[in-house]
Amino acid sequence: MNFSAFLFSFNGRITRKAWWLYVLASFVLGLLVNFMLPQPAIDPTSVDPAEALGQTFGAMPAWYWLYSLVMLYIGLAVNTKRWHDQDRSGWWNLLLLLTPLLLIGPLIMLVMLGFIGGTPGPNRYGEGPMV
Repeated sequence: MNFSAFLFSFNGRITRKAWWLYVLASFVLGLLVNFMLPQPAIDPTSVDPAEALGQTFGAMPAWYWLYSLVMLYIGLAVNTKRWHDQDRSGWWNLLLLLTPLLLIGPLIMLVMLGFIGGTPGPNRYGEGPMV
């Protein structure tokens, strides 16, 4: 599997190692991007959290929103290939929506994608992962 297929294709399977390398790389990239963002000037006398949040999001440049959309697409594609390695549908990505405390769905995904091995040999999503 080539690099562009790894990032942009929803077909195929990847190993836990490849998934963890993606997680590490996206985390580091996210840190670098956040350092490049302009720091919003929030009025310290404002105690209304909704107003402070509005000031923060209003200060985000357009390139940041484009970057976020691209990273969302790549993240869904990589996670889908990891689900495929476990012979599960990419629809399991919807676990991200199970976040009553902003933790439950992502925590389940972290355990399932990062620590549970894939099915040995071929499955309905293709041969064993090559990456």
